[in-house]
Amino acid sequence: MKLCILGFGAVGRGVAKVISKKRDEMKDKYGLDIKITAVTDSLGAAICNEGLDPELLLEIKEKNGKVSSYPQYGINNISNMEVLDKANYDCLIEVTPTDIEDGEPAKTHILKAITDKKEVVTSNKGPLALSFKELATAAKENGVQLKYEASVGGAMPILNFAHDTLPSCNIESIFGILNGTTNYILSRMAKEGSTYEQILKESQEMGIAETNPAQDVEGTDAACKVVILANSIMGKDVNLKDVDVVGISKITQEAISLAKNEGYLIKLIGEVSDDALQVSPRLVREGSPFAVDGTLNVATLKTDLAEDVTVVGKGAGSIETASAILSDIISIYKTKK
Repeated sequence: MKLCILGFGAVGRGVAKVISKKRDEMKDKYGLDIKITAVTDSLGAAICNEGLDPELLLEIKEKNGKVSSYPQYGINNISNMEVLDKANYDCLIEVTPTDIEDGEPAKTHILKAITDKKEVVTSNKGPLALSFKELATAAKENGVQLKYEASVGGAMPILNFAHDTLPSCNIESIFGILNGTTNYILSRMAKEGSTYEQILKESQEMGIAETNPAQDVEGTDAACKVVILANSIMGKDVNLKDVDVVGISKITQEAISLAKNEGYLIKLIGEVSDDALQVSPRLVREGSPFAVDGTLNVATLKTDLAEDVTVVGKGAGSIETASAILSDIISIYKTKK
């Protein structure tokens, strides 16, 4: 399978790392020979239809800051759309930065690949939260697969789990901690007695929170994931504006302490049900499945046959996210085999 990777930030580099690490294992285990034939970043691209060396790509990006420095096959001043026309690839890996205003340019990249009859794997929440039905319909009409396990919960296996492991069940609702940054902040506030502002600043210094943390702490990131879960698993037709959102920026240490004295923790919870599409801080009992620390994500799927099924996994990290992308690549290969 030949891959075109649009975006070579943390997630794109993570994909290159896991492919380098797992390439021989994928051949032995599944007969899957993965080649990266094109990679782009904001400054250019590298294209070789016989395959680029993932280790060399990573080394060059680290050293020069741009993949266009790749010897012989680097190209400056080329757009992502031009790369999609020029490259020989079977599957697009769309991991450009997320835009939650209009989902671009990722949406256009994905639609271009789909109409060119290419498979697509993405971690990009923007186009999925804003234009899910359009993208899913386009993939179906063109006979290709659009996979996006990495868009919700990083390494937490929820989308493919619901579709592939629980096909006999109707999913009646989903409740979950869907953002690792806010869970890290709230966990440390509960453990240490520090203020929200203190922990946020330290989280930014550690790289857990973004320089501009608004999407995380105001609940927008979790709301995007609620939309994806609602559409993908529960068959709804909703987008970001349909979600009621309250973040954690107004959570005080006093509120955390009062909850703890009563045996509760405060967590940012996303809910998908017939009654609500919501992201808000809620009380969860200590010792419950939702009492997870750090950047862990957790979700409980309420089903008609299997009752409650809970999944847990790391919700952040380039390698963890890349592991979900590789799982989608393998899944596509198996169905095409």
